[in-house]
Amino acid sequence: MNDQKLPLVAADTAALPIHILRPAGLSGWLASIDPAQAAFVTGAGFAAAAQELVLLPGAAGVAGAVLGLGTSVGPNGFGGLADRLPSGAWQMMPGEYSDGDAVLGFCLGAYRYRGFKAAKKPGAQLVAPAGTEAAQSQARAIYMVRDLINTPANLLGPSELGDAAVALARRHGAVWSRLEGEKLTAGYPTVAAVGAGSDRPPVVVAFRWRGSRAGDSAPLISLCGKGVIFDSGGYDLKPSSGMLRMKKDMGGAATVLGIARAMMEADLPIRLAVRIGCVENSVSGHAMRPLDVIRTRRGLSVEIGNTDAEGRLVLCDLLAEASDEAPDLLIDCATLTGAARVALGPELPALFCNDEAWAETLLRAGTATSDPMWRLPLWDGYDSWLDSPIADLNNVSSKPMAGAVTAALYLRRFVAPGTAWAHFDLYAWNDATRPGRPEGGEAMALRAICAAVQARLEETAAAAS
Repeated sequence: MNDQKLPLVAADTAALPIHILRPAGLSGWLASIDPAQAAFVTGAGFAAAAQELVLLPGAAGVAGAVLGLGTSVGPNGFGGLADRLPSGAWQMMPGEYSDGDAVLGFCLGAYRYRGFKAAKKPGAQLVAPAGTEAAQSQARAIYMVRDLINTPANLLGPSELGDAAVALARRHGAVWSRLEGEKLTAGYPTVAAVGAGSDRPPVVVAFRWRGSRAGDSAPLISLCGKGVIFDSGGYDLKPSSGMLRMKKDMGGAATVLGIARAMMEADLPIRLAVRIGCVENSVSGHAMRPLDVIRTRRGLSVEIGNTDAEGRLVLCDLLAEASDEAPDLLIDCATLTGAARVALGPELPALFCNDEAWAETLLRAGTATSDPMWRLPLWDGYDSWLDSPIADLNNVSSKPMAGAVTAALYLRRFVAPGTAWAHFDLYAWNDATRPGRPEGGEAMALRAICAAVQARLEETAAAAS
């Protein structure tokens, strides 16, 4: 998959100015500019509220623009600029904001999936300020995630998603492996069971990378992603309305690849292990059935209470393998349950975490990066709801409540004791376009996870000095 180019131009490009204002600075700025322009801005009713934009007139037409931030923080305050500015090059003027947030927000708002339709007109471009390389890297990672999620399932099958993972690993010099066929069935039996109903066989891709400053004792960060490229529900078939967005059911794997890309481009001093299970949940004479019993990599037997609860089956073998390597932090990302969306809506990923220190670090990072999440409990009282009369456990709860919690408890059964583990139940989609968040696939929690790992590395380095 080819990277989309960011809408950025070099620092020496001739560009029109964008003045960035908060309400407290409005009067002083108006007093400093041409009186005719000040009168125009005042007459337009500009109050520097969030997302307010006024184009400034000049002798040759548009002479610049002024954007209001209000009290907003983070990149989304800049997310509407690319769509609302005339085409051409623009440059942010100094103000009370972060250059990184400005670049990231501008780029995220400019994103459109270009798989089939060309841009209608040349868009606005932004002069990239010095020191915003990290923001540009995150924008590229998020573009990649969005492109993967937005690609139709007939064009992005398990093999193609695996190809994308391998291409990313090769680009960064990672050591990778790709398993299919009998080797996959032997190593990841639950992934194989989910994919058995499709003519497109499942694929598991794993890769390992080490930062240039990372020694043998560097922290091991392990990432696992659910890559169900389309989810029909299997024999427990979804209604047609429930399938409309199911090309996004590989959003967890896409997000994991985006996190890995951002961490590798930042050259973090870590050891990184990535695993994604790429599979299609379909219906055929070979598909798993309700009440089948399957064996897992961990050795536990699982009764299939519902074939539409396939994501946890894809993840459980990956988590078992990853946790047996004793990582410093194990993270999985998955579009796992509708119950998480009922509880938190489409904008807040659900975080489940068995380690209080990591949970606090992740929550703080989510707030700091305007990439929020909400913690839900790994409630031990519901663990028995996964009991099965004929197997070690069922893949669904016996009660129609707390579905996101019981899904997380299922996954916990496969995480080795003592492993710090964070599970993200994501929506991975924007139902409607908002500033910085166009309708379609979304990389939720990516920036927060990267910032949390960076924060922990900095804390460790400070403690050692």
